[in-house]
Amino acid sequence: MSGSIFGKMFRISTFGESHGAALGVVVDGCPSNIPITLEDIMKNMNRRKPGNGQIGTTRKEADEVEILSGVFEGKTTGTPIALLIRNTNQRSGDYGKIKEIYRPSHADYTFDQKYGIRDYRGGGRSSGRETAARVAAGSIAKLFLEQLGITVTAYTRSIGSVMVEDTDLHLSEISQNPVSMPNNKVAQQALELIAKAREDKDSIGGTVECIVTGLKPGIGETVFNKLDASLAYAIMGIGGVKAFEIGEGIRAASMYGSEYNDGFCVKEGKVTKTTNHSGGILGGMSDGSDILLKAHFKPTPSIAQSQQTITTHLENTTIEITGRHDPVIVPRAVVVVESMVALTLADLILCDLGANIENIKKLYR
Repeated sequence: MSGSIFGKMFRISTFGESHGAALGVVVDGCPSNIPITLEDIMKNMNRRKPGNGQIGTTRKEADEVEILSGVFEGKTTGTPIALLIRNTNQRSGDYGKIKEIYRPSHADYTFDQKYGIRDYRGGGRSSGRETAARVAAGSIAKLFLEQLGITVTAYTRSIGSVMVEDTDLHLSEISQNPVSMPNNKVAQQALELIAKAREDKDSIGGTVECIVTGLKPGIGETVFNKLDASLAYAIMGIGGVKAFEIGEGIRAASMYGSEYNDGFCVKEGKVTKTTNHSGGILGGMSDGSDILLKAHFKPTPSIAQSQQTITTHLENTTIEITGRHDPVIVPRAVVVVESMVALTLADLILCDLGANIENIKKLYR
């Protein structure tokens, strides 16, 4: 299987299946001497892991990470970092009934058509559980970015029709509620909506928003490796994401240039902008202001309502999916979005070091 490697300079390769023995990732290209502890990784893993029955699957996984290589005496060594996450709470028997049935809106049919074989136990490689490896790797990327003064912060902007308005964002409240919303009152409304969907044997989608602060101007390329294109590639590679926006995004299509254009000005000797409709990216490169992006997630496809589908023998049938499934994946996806953004930026920053001969001279000397 191709498509399991991400990045050029800061590169990751993930492996493993939802109901296999373990998941894992190898991080290659990470600079040496970055302080790192297992706790740094686990604080992100704990944000993604299953087990919160109020909003997600009841499958309980500790998601404990084992650092196999690339770290010595609390610092990265510059060599490949191998991370392992063992699966401990699989219930593969739950999937016996769908062995010969394709689940609607899942990768079952397409995977079978491509490879002629599929792991029907939770989707195998196409399961959202694969993102645990990305979060582990993203934790290292975030530590790298922190050394440069760059922070990546994601949160749930909306679940279904419940949304936090621009004028009511409180980033300090993100960690204070189970849905990672920057508004505790709106979060309660979202929880009620999720409970109603679960009661109706249904699911619901939503939006994750992400802000990057501290990124200097000029990261990204002007043609094929634009910063916004690279971020779109990373975010659209997360299972369940069906749309991506930078800055005003879709709304820009209905705006006039006089509304959309961000004016430049100088404040305290620094270049800044009067607005940030562009989301911090101009001509495919960062402009020094905050990067603002959105990832829109579809409803979780595994629902207990009766759905029309077919068998592997091409016979019409219906299916009601039982077992342990998330009524919404958005809250657990917040840290996945953060991780993919961090991995993208880490890679592009390292690629950027060779863009200017003066930078190369400084590094060489």
